[in-house]
Amino acid sequence: MTRLLRRQLRKSVESPARKHGSASLSPTDAATGIDVFAKLNRQPLSFQRVATILGILVVVLLLTTLAGLSVGSVSVSFTNVVNSLVNCDCVDATERAIIIDIRLPRLLLAMIVGAGLSVAGAVLQALLRNPLAEPYILGISSGGTVGAILAIGFVSAGGAFITPLASLAGSILVMLLVYSLGHRHGLLDTNALLLAGVMVGAFFNAAVLLIIALFNQELRNSFLWLMGNFSSANLQSLAIVSPLILIATGFLLLQSKKYNLIATGDETALQLGVEVRRLKRLSYLAASLITGLVVSVSGVIGFVGLIIPHICRMIFGPDHRLLLPASILLGASFMIVADILSRILLAPTEIPVGAITAAIGAPLFVWLLKRT
Repeated sequence: MTRLLRRQLRKSVESPARKHGSASLSPTDAATGIDVFAKLNRQPLSFQRVATILGILVVVLLLTTLAGLSVGSVSVSFTNVVNSLVNCDCVDATERAIIIDIRLPRLLLAMIVGAGLSVAGAVLQALLRNPLAEPYILGISSGGTVGAILAIGFVSAGGAFITPLASLAGSILVMLLVYSLGHRHGLLDTNALLLAGVMVGAFFNAAVLLIIALFNQELRNSFLWLMGNFSSANLQSLAIVSPLILIATGFLLLQSKKYNLIATGDETALQLGVEVRRLKRLSYLAASLITGLVVSVSGVIGFVGLIIPHICRMIFGPDHRLLLPASILLGASFMIVADILSRILLAPTEIPVGAITAAIGAPLFVWLLKRT
């Protein structure tokens, strides 16, 4: 019965989708449940179910937050962590400095990075109707890296503001380039777009290595940062990028019902009053903005936008009204755990966070690729 429903839905969507500039849904879309069950948009979400799921994820986030502040080269008890956060004088000054000045900015950065990349990945998968889509694979992260590296190496004044702007510009440029290369005969081919993203990302990664090799020592010292690193986290950079990331994330959350409709096909969404082209352009822009700003403060961290939305979709279903907030919370928790692992696995040597996420995400990517 499920196979029959999938065949019928693909037949109903294939023709209208081609009329409005997008390729037909692939079998992968149906296999992941994105297109088959997105019509849940017509049904009200159970408040009890939403509250239960999000409540559990909030508890998980709180527990990982306490662990992130407690675990490290110097272990701090949960009690002292809480007392430090509430500004209690009963905590040793050294422990308090470790928690407030070093670990707290790092933890906040991990939360923002994990949440931002996860929601961006979930939205890109919805727009492209492909579970393999995410900022790293589409090359958006690589574009942001080039912009950030150029700003770090060649702009001496206003670096705290220029680097995020340059990274944002690079991400948007790559998104536009990949989107353009993904069109065939005026239609968007998601497979071609993914291949274009991989190739453009590889080109920009090579450009980054060339820039580092040719220019000054400061760029060479940033090599570890390129692999994803939270050690340079500070409240100043967080204060610059966080508001924009929150605004872009809020916009994506407000469009969750429309993403459900787009997942059924562009024609269906158009008939139900969704301005598909405008929504897609704004959503691509918001996802690129989030990615660019994240890269500017953390370096390249891949596969988060692939892993987290896929896990949430498997557990909680494809309804984006629940999928997006769940991805945000789980993504934040996942990134905190990845940061903890990066600090303790080879202590006192620190592993780049990007290496941890790649070790988890690459096998999952291969598994998804085999299902395509």
